[in-house]
Amino acid sequence: MDLFPSATVRSLEAKDVDAVVALDARIVGRRRDGYLRPKLAEALKDVGIRASLVVEHDGRPAGFLLAKVWYGEFGELDPVAVLDTIGVDPLLRSHGLATVMLDQLRMNLAALDIRTLRTEVSWRNPELLTFFHREGFVPAQRLCLEADPAAPEVRARREARLEAQGGDAVAAR
Repeated sequence: MDLFPSATVRSLEAKDVDAVVALDARIVGRRRDGYLRPKLAEALKDVGIRASLVVEHDGRPAGFLLAKVWYGEFGELDPVAVLDTIGVDPLLRSHGLATVMLDQLRMNLAALDIRTLRTEVSWRNPELLTFFHREGFVPAQRLCLEADPAAPEVRARREARLEAQGGDAVAAR
């Protein structure tokens, strides 16, 4: 890993939005405007702590990191930082740009006395899992659960409960 000496990390700014969306499209192979633009707008709000970063190389964004700080999550009272999205230009990978952004984020969070940084990674993304493991991330003591609210078995249970409550109740379809 040889870091570009011209790489600089700074806070995400409104002027970065189009470049970050284009960079993300190069990373994932398709445009995700509907996903990314609202996340960027949220990250740029003047409310709360701004944690999102950009790394520049040769004066242009070469990577980005979207993060936020939550003061209480799922019943916990301690502040938690959540790393939502991280990406580096595919042509500039293996040069430590993601690590530099994470280091800056960790320094910023430590200055705020925020001791927990969380993220989620798909088990089907070994490259990202390896990166986060190398960066000191470990499985959390929490189990992330998910459900499909439109699954047929869920709907059948809901309709059976409504029926049992009084035959006149009609399930929303």
